[in-house]
Amino acid sequence: MPDQSATLKTIAVTRIATGFLFLLFGEYKVAGPAFSHGGFQKYLAGYIQGEAVSFYRPFLEHIILPHAVFFGYVVGVLELAIAVSLIAGIWVRGSSILGALFMLNLLLSTWWSPGHGAAFWTYFGAELDTIPLFFLFLIFFAADAGQTWGYDSAFSKHS
Repeated sequence: MPDQSATLKTIAVTRIATGFLFLLFGEYKVAGPAFSHGGFQKYLAGYIQGEAVSFYRPFLEHIILPHAVFFGYVVGVLELAIAVSLIAGIWVRGSSILGALFMLNLLLSTWWSPGHGAAFWTYFGAELDTIPLFFLFLIFFAADAGQTWGYDSAFSKHS
């Protein structure tokens, strides 16, 4: 049987590394105006024109697109909040739920990027940047990953 302590430490290292990835993702979106004032709109246009799952397109077109600058910054701030949570190990379960929902949003927005009618497996292959992160967030939630090398352990009743 594997050492549970080693498994928890491995999850903690993975949690912290994932946090640093989200720090990189969010930093440039918040630090400069390029993403929120143009870049995000270009992504949205591609999603709406055909990459998004059909039932999700009206949400992107009628709710997100009219407020694209605002939501562009929301994306960056959300990524930074997830980063801080994962790196510090605080509120990891809550940020894991947000992270999983964020990855689900990206999955719904980009599902048809290989084009309609492509081989079934290509849709999963095109989502190799979202599906693994989605599963990592589920693991972080299930393992209560902030308990090892994180501040969540300071707030735990069973520490």
